[in-house]
Amino acid sequence: MRKLKLYLDASVWNFFFADDAPEKRDVTRGFFNSIEEDAYEIYISEVVIREINDAPDPKRKTLLDLINKYTPVELEITEEANELTEVYINNGIVPKAKRNDAFHVAIATAFEMDAVITWNYQHLANLRKAELFNGVNLGRGYTKRLEMVTPMEVSRYEG
Repeated sequence: MRKLKLYLDASVWNFFFADDAPEKRDVTRGFFNSIEEDAYEIYISEVVIREINDAPDPKRKTLLDLINKYTPVELEITEEANELTEVYINNGIVPKAKRNDAFHVAIATAFEMDAVITWNYQHLANLRKAELFNGVNLGRGYTKRLEMVTPMEVSRYEG
């Protein structure tokens, strides 16, 4: 069976250490256990790295060390992804101030990921947003449906 290609946004990396949200932290760690079992192919982009670089030290170093441990493939920001980002913003799917959220979806779409894994319920991991993103994608010729879900929905972790 083919491994799922999963794009992990910055929130997933952050929740690995979220002691203030132990349920999400535990699910996230279980998800990373599944990655260690080679269950998925994982991907990030320069956008994720930029968001993490905005974190204060020592958190930034801790997050970068975690990324280095799991070695996701880093996808480039293509012209295609730039255009899609603008279309999402111009269609009101994501506010201009949340451009990075649109970038995550655009990059994942352009590289035909199976899903964006995120803890961002407001702009990404909700059914209404998924329908809007996928509607735009379909109208632009992308026939592969992109899922936007939390680590809980793909994890083999049983708690």
